[in-house]
Amino acid sequence: MNSKELIQLHDQYIMGTYGRFPIAISHGQGAKLYDFDGKLYIDFASGIGVASVGHGNPAWAQAIADQAVRLGHVSNLYYTEPAARVAETLCERTGMRKVFFSNSGAESNEGLIKLARKYSRDKYGAGRSKVVTLLQSFHGRTVTTLAATGQDVFHQHFFPFTEGFCHVPAGDMAALQAACGDDTCAVMLELIQGEGGVLPLERDYIQQVAAFCKERDLLLLIDEVQTGIGRTGHLFAFQQYGITPDAVSFAKGIAGGVPFGGFLAGEMCCDVLGPGTHATTYGGNPLGAAAAQVVLETLTEEMLAEVAEKGRYIQENIAAMGSPYVAEIRGLGLMIGVVLKDVGHKEVVGRLNDAGLLALTAGSETLRFLPPLTISYEEIDAGLAILQSVIV
Repeated sequence: MNSKELIQLHDQYIMGTYGRFPIAISHGQGAKLYDFDGKLYIDFASGIGVASVGHGNPAWAQAIADQAVRLGHVSNLYYTEPAARVAETLCERTGMRKVFFSNSGAESNEGLIKLARKYSRDKYGAGRSKVVTLLQSFHGRTVTTLAATGQDVFHQHFFPFTEGFCHVPAGDMAALQAACGDDTCAVMLELIQGEGGVLPLERDYIQQVAAFCKERDLLLLIDEVQTGIGRTGHLFAFQQYGITPDAVSFAKGIAGGVPFGGFLAGEMCCDVLGPGTHATTYGGNPLGAAAAQVVLETLTEEMLAEVAEKGRYIQENIAAMGSPYVAEIRGLGLMIGVVLKDVGHKEVVGRLNDAGLLALTAGSETLRFLPPLTISYEEIDAGLAILQSVIV
């Protein structure tokens, strides 16, 4: 089967909910991907930040294979070792107290919202359920997480959305304080707004928000679906901001390509969700947990320092290109945004694809790079050479 034949088969039977590029991926290794016609692509997208330890990682693949033979799924009615081991690793490396495992980022963020609302109702009774989020945020594609998302472009088609959310400008402490009335239970935010344009929030602002939430007994919920699991050079981005959230979500890169996610809760709210209050059939499944354990073991402190250094290397080399189309470069670690001017970001991504570099867009004018955390410098240089050929 060639690429054209696969695309035709796909389009015949799969709903057209995605604006896919005309690329049919066959296989990959490290940060290299190949289509069904044998064309090579350097991967600066990693499945939107999911393939954290690269494609075809031997340890990752072997762990999944070994676990599949041993135990695939039994549900959360019983105890399994892989989930317990991953939970232990996550809690010990973050200082959080307990974890709930889910399947996706949106589901993890719904869990954060349910946790906050139940915490407040248990303690204060009804009427304290509003969650304040930020403009330009993105928290998921369910009806509730779309309501939490602070971008009007997503508030279409699916009315009515879940009530109980308001959005304030990032960095505006006065606006956030004014929005947090007696009906508010939590503040929910990303530390780097990924879909909004790779927009890092200021450290001082985040620390002010954390202090305000503590003073008002509002849960501070951090959405690290994209920034978590090593992406910014720390296991979680909040560790770079000098704060400890009440709860933090994760997904994407946690299991390197197997659907897996969840949220961590601190001491104050780790026992809020008791038996029967929240559940998911596949959450913490042995296959995903086995993959996640390999990812976490790969992301040593030395490896995370390399992620940070590779990110600096990419940013410095893009700046040195002197492209007339680059207005700004921002981000942390291997979460990089290149703001363009005088050219459309979607047009540039299309040209990069044609030249053999897979990249993403964010916001209205930003190229987004989320390469595998294990990407080699040889692969980085190959990708940067393609980028330079397109934008310089």
